[in-house]
Amino acid sequence: MTSPPADVRRTPWTLQRRLILTITGVVSVILVVVAIVTSAILGSVLQSQLDEQIEAAARDAGRGLALPAFPGTTPTAPDAYDVLAGGRQQPGFLLVLETSDGRSGAVVTGPDSVRELTEGQVEEILAATRAGGFTSAGLGSDLGAYRLVPIIAPDSGFTGAVGLPLAEVQSTIGEILTIIAVVTAAGLLVLILATTWTIRSGLKPLRAVAETATRVARQPLAVGQVTISERVPQGQADPHTEVGRVGAALNTLLDHVGSSLDARQRNEDRMRRFVADASHELRTPLSSIRGYSELSLRDSTLSEPTSQALERIQAQSVRMTRIVEDLLLLARLDEGQEIVFGSVDLSRLVVEAVGDAQAASDDHRWELEVGDEPVQLAGDVSRLQQVVVNLLANARTHTPAGTTVTASVSREGEDAVVRVHDDGPGVDPAIRDELFERFSRADRSRARQTGGSGLGLSIARAIVTAHGGSITVRSEPGDTTFEVRLPAKPPDPGA
Repeated sequence: MTSPPADVRRTPWTLQRRLILTITGVVSVILVVVAIVTSAILGSVLQSQLDEQIEAAARDAGRGLALPAFPGTTPTAPDAYDVLAGGRQQPGFLLVLETSDGRSGAVVTGPDSVRELTEGQVEEILAATRAGGFTSAGLGSDLGAYRLVPIIAPDSGFTGAVGLPLAEVQSTIGEILTIIAVVTAAGLLVLILATTWTIRSGLKPLRAVAETATRVARQPLAVGQVTISERVPQGQADPHTEVGRVGAALNTLLDHVGSSLDARQRNEDRMRRFVADASHELRTPLSSIRGYSELSLRDSTLSEPTSQALERIQAQSVRMTRIVEDLLLLARLDEGQEIVFGSVDLSRLVVEAVGDAQAASDDHRWELEVGDEPVQLAGDVSRLQQVVVNLLANARTHTPAGTTVTASVSREGEDAVVRVHDDGPGVDPAIRDELFERFSRADRSRARQTGGSGLGLSIARAIVTAHGGSITVRSEPGDTTFEVRLPAKPPDPGA
């Protein structure tokens, strides 16, 4: 038989529910067993007392029926009705006699009232007592159940049985069972309430720990200034209890994590300031190197080796300047600077970027998918253009000639979506998760052919994040798509 799907499987029970049901179930079984055993023992005791009464009545009846007749008279067969009518037996007393002349039976129904038994009742009583010993028999709805025993009358010439009703014993047992059931039910109710209160009180610190951990888990701890103010209440973190020690340990752990996050943020702030300051300070000497190299190249008397060396110096200074500018841009984006909001026609921006990419690389096939209605949003046009250009350049650089690159713009709900798709070899799965990190490169070899500083996609993500959007990648061989989602509605000017 197949197992049910994961989404329809039964939800596991909580610890509190398991404890309450287990304790209640075990105690319920114990109480029910005790009630049954108590009722059985009490019924046995009452029945034994009744048997003693019947046995004494049987002996008395036997002795009375065995008296000899008067001298000179002929003994006559006794009749059960006559015996009970002339005696003083208690109500309910039953007598059955069997002699050579026939059978008779009667029962005392009141202080001065005796009733004869029917032949069927007499037959049933004699059949039940024929085996000897105590026995029980039902005599119909009018008489009910009776406890019977044969008459002990040696040398009397007749046999019979006497009995007493079981109604009183059964009534007593029924009342006791009712009392036990009511007391057991009340006890179970009190037990459930007490157990629930005790377990809930005992697990309250554990729930506080779980709620605190859940709130902390919802906080974004990876980036930015993070302050963990959540703590388990001191009343639920008593180190003198087992569960309280868990809360105290979690508070200590959160203190350590908070200190570590503060230290990380201070290091990041120092590193960001250092990068910004260093980038700013490097711009001037790099500009000087580039300017002097350009000036020196104008000298016509330079030898060929010297000219080549100056050209290399100029090219590397340009490359270094670009890296410094990227680092400075990232530092300013991290500080919330460099973004100037205005009205942006995203459709036109993508069309122009694809046109520039097509002119720069005619060995790729460039396709464009733009709707009739322009997609507009509030943003920094130069920075968003940098994002699109970067994605197109990334597709051009990391795919072979003949690859088809498709850029599309659409509006989906309240989002403006830009997608750059190519049918190239795809992104290496080993670096897919860190593709948007700084200095991450698709070509990790020292002699890489693609160049670049590894900052392009990290800058793109920083720009998109500053606009309140997101950038993702989905890649497999022959199908790679970079997706940028930006809010299409202009933000509140007062925000």
